[in-house]
Amino acid sequence: MTADGPRRLPPHLDPRRGPGADGPVRSTRGPAVARSVAAVLSGLLLLGSGWGWHLARVAEASVQRADAIPSTGNEDINGEDHAGEEMNLLLVGMDSRTGLTPEQQQEFSTGEADGVLNTDSMMLVHVPADGSAASFVSLPRDTYVDIPGFGEGRLNSAYARGFAEAEGSEEERRAAGARRLIQTVSGFTGLEIDHFAEIDLLGFINLSEIVGGVEVNLCQATSDPLSGADFPAGVQTIGGADALAFVRQRSGLPGSDLDRVVRQQVYIAGMLRNMLSTDLLLDLGKQREIVEQVGSSVTLDQGLDIFDLAAQMQGVDPGNITFRTIPGLTPARIDGAEVLQPPGAEEVRRFFFDLGTEPADEPAAPEDGEDTAVSPGEVTVRVINGSGVSGAAATTATELADAGFEAAADGNAEPTATTTIRHRTGDDAAAALVAARVPGAAVTVDDLPEATVALVLGADYNGIGQAVTAPAPSGDGAAETGRTADDVSCIN
Repeated sequence: MTADGPRRLPPHLDPRRGPGADGPVRSTRGPAVARSVAAVLSGLLLLGSGWGWHLARVAEASVQRADAIPSTGNEDINGEDHAGEEMNLLLVGMDSRTGLTPEQQQEFSTGEADGVLNTDSMMLVHVPADGSAASFVSLPRDTYVDIPGFGEGRLNSAYARGFAEAEGSEEERRAAGARRLIQTVSGFTGLEIDHFAEIDLLGFINLSEIVGGVEVNLCQATSDPLSGADFPAGVQTIGGADALAFVRQRSGLPGSDLDRVVRQQVYIAGMLRNMLSTDLLLDLGKQREIVEQVGSSVTLDQGLDIFDLAAQMQGVDPGNITFRTIPGLTPARIDGAEVLQPPGAEEVRRFFFDLGTEPADEPAAPEDGEDTAVSPGEVTVRVINGSGVSGAAATTATELADAGFEAAADGNAEPTATTTIRHRTGDDAAAALVAARVPGAAVTVDDLPEATVALVLGADYNGIGQAVTAPAPSGDGAAETGRTADDVSCIN
């Protein structure tokens, strides 16, 4: 809240409108993003009553604080006024066995991981000022990004690198780790991170037990001895040790880490549904258990006001909570490590810039013989190669020139999974002519010269006259299109 009243999101960022083994500390198959959402769960339960504010004070009295927000390297690339006053939270699940007995480590199939500080579960959450909605974007642990001061590496190693280079107490070093992670995420997404919340493994286990488990729906039976996952197909309620196995499994899933991310999103959604249900909202004992667990399990940055968060999030509907994953991540092997290679920086930042907005209508491809506002000879096409196939831009430019376009190869772009046609505002007809030659290509608006279209070839490109390759199904499509917290369709 501000002195002038509720803060508001600019339309292009308001979620209400719509719908990356290196590093100084060893990595494991860490716990789920689901546990990190506990940082905001208390706010969802505080519905403005005197009891709610009492619970908020209980949480505030017990929660740990960290100097997590960096003073540099955490800016919005579009300027100080671009992001408005919405709240951007980085929610982190810490791969820590602190508090777990040897027996619990065996029961929960966590293994022994003394000293592990990798953040294997991360989400960036956009929350509008009035709390009517929220957009959760998963940041897969293996995403290959630039880590300030260290070069490129897996996203989940950024915290550990910051911790290892810092001096001082354990608390000071953990805060340094959080700041390095925030700088990494800000640089990657182009957004300023306002707040930070971290929760450990034991906190997630306890929280899942308090809410009585979550109902999930599996498209097929799965079994994985590494995580302890062993589930039949269909609808079932999962909690406790089974919940941890469910959100940690990646072996045996078609999409590996990306399918695991979808599971984490689905489990969070189920927890939110439970916590917003009438039964739980009327159970004051359960409410207090949840808030006490949140207070004892999470670490927040020094500036996150629980009372403000509660006011912003009250009354949120599950249908207005959207879960997504960065599109265009491609499995790759770099320096001997299995990673997820993101699309080009411009594509990633455009995704976060447009987060939560309804996609613009793509220009329809003209049918044969249809009279368009422009002819191919009036359209200049720059063909840029991001497909990874040598010579693809030159070949495509020649084919377009043979079709009457003014076309030329224009070098290479960073590797991207998605073929994209870019055009300036008002040049829909020119873009449609090119789109008709590359069925299925994405179409976006860009700042280009008049009557100029940029065709960026991606890994899905199959040639002029051929439809691009459709993305492999992930079980529910959440990675690309998003799913809401009330979506109960089956997943892998």
